[in-house]
Amino acid sequence: MKVAIYCRLSEEDRNKQFETDDSSSIQNQKAMLLQYAMEQGWELYNIYSDDDYTGSDRRRPEFNRLLKDAERHRFDIILCKTQSRFTRELELVEKYIHGFFPVWGIRFISIVDNADTANKGNKKSRQINGLVNEWYLEDMSENIRSVLTNRRKNGFHIGAFALYGYKKDPNQKGHLIIDEEAAAVVREVFTLFSQGYGKTAIARMLNDRGIPNPTEYKRLHGLRYKQPKTKNSTLWKYSAISDMLTNEIYIGNMVQGKYGSVSYKTKQNKPRPKSEWYIVEGTHEPIIDRELWNKVQALAAQRAKPFAAGTIGLFAGKARCANCGYTMRSSKSAPRRGSKHYLQCASRHAAKDACIGSFISVDRLERMVIDEINKLAGEYLDRDELEQNIEFCDSLQGQKKRLLSDMSVYKKKAADFSKGIRELYLDKVKGLISESDYVEMSKDFTAEHDRLERVTAEAEKQLAEIEEKIAAGDNRRQIIEQYTNLEHLNREIVEILIDHISVGKRIPGTRDVPIEIHWNF
Repeated sequence: MKVAIYCRLSEEDRNKQFETDDSSSIQNQKAMLLQYAMEQGWELYNIYSDDDYTGSDRRRPEFNRLLKDAERHRFDIILCKTQSRFTRELELVEKYIHGFFPVWGIRFISIVDNADTANKGNKKSRQINGLVNEWYLEDMSENIRSVLTNRRKNGFHIGAFALYGYKKDPNQKGHLIIDEEAAAVVREVFTLFSQGYGKTAIARMLNDRGIPNPTEYKRLHGLRYKQPKTKNSTLWKYSAISDMLTNEIYIGNMVQGKYGSVSYKTKQNKPRPKSEWYIVEGTHEPIIDRELWNKVQALAAQRAKPFAAGTIGLFAGKARCANCGYTMRSSKSAPRRGSKHYLQCASRHAAKDACIGSFISVDRLERMVIDEINKLAGEYLDRDELEQNIEFCDSLQGQKKRLLSDMSVYKKKAADFSKGIRELYLDKVKGLISESDYVEMSKDFTAEHDRLERVTAEAEKQLAEIEEKIAAGDNRRQIIEQYTNLEHLNREIVEILIDHISVGKRIPGTRDVPIEIHWNF
């Protein structure tokens, strides 16, 4: 029998001397599991080891390599210290330990908590372990969130990366100190902008002098940095200059919490409103003095509205250069030439040969988009037939009301079953019920809880469909009128209809600019 050993070091028991060394915890796990495998007479296939990963992280590299090898049946047994070292998620326990592993012919064993898929009698205990581990994950996430929130409120830096111009203080955790080499560039950027230079002009000056952008600077100096997703990542861009000029960290204020996690089960983050940011003044030495900061903010506010006051550009964030993929920026011609608005590639002037550049007037792009919309409307829509075919069901509001009532009942019952499972576990721990009674009762509770969650999800889906039908029925005349025979666009129409527009380089010898519209439908 070939055995694969899987080890994982959780973040809370990290204990390293050097970054490249295995921790003592990993070493202890390996020693324990190798000894057990030797006593059983199994042949070692491989040791898979993930260090500094939580049990809820599904992106663990060795964990995923283990699963791929298991699917190819390159070994017969997976051996872990505990089931939680493999995963703390009940969903993955069911998916792999109770689902795929038996199909693939893989036996799973964890020696401390006596989990063994060859023993049919302890399946329920493995499920209970998974449930307890799931609760542990949720509680741990809340505890960590509480600690981090407290540190943010007290002005401690808790990010993985220090902002360009600063570095982490090796003598004081959560404190930033100035990185003089990078700080000199930051001061120059603020000074140049205060002297009237534009953001693109500043980016070009830095690129022409060969000064690496923040990501490249950190890479060259062996500092931690976030891997960029775009090409030309070594160049300074308009956006980098713009972000720098508005970041309060440069005046000594700690600003954190701009993004928040969606769930403790995923690394995905989403933007948070500024009212929920954590801003603490005077936490570290400033790079920019207040007088220069205030001057720059006043100048930035004056330049922030190239269109009419209080409005946003018609294609802002929607037009992209077909050559380099960067979002095109707006510009305005001199009043003597009619004050027309144009869109141009954001990297066109950032550096020599950075991009061949795309350029088009807003009026011309609007006309081209309108022509395409009207063309589509003419080909696919018959106004009279469309209006006749849209039937608004008077009973939709009644259906919506019933669904909302049913969903409320489903959610309450699901919460009651969740509470019941927890109370059962406590009763078992206190010895009020037997192990066998607990297993049977928790099985029924869990099954009913899962069923209620499924019907709630289905009801939510039906509710969304009904609300779409209600909206379409109430606004059918407006919808028909809005998107047929258009003469002008507005920002609302652009947002609804268009995902983005790819703008190419003008065809030599003509006035034609190729565009490709990516619709939202």
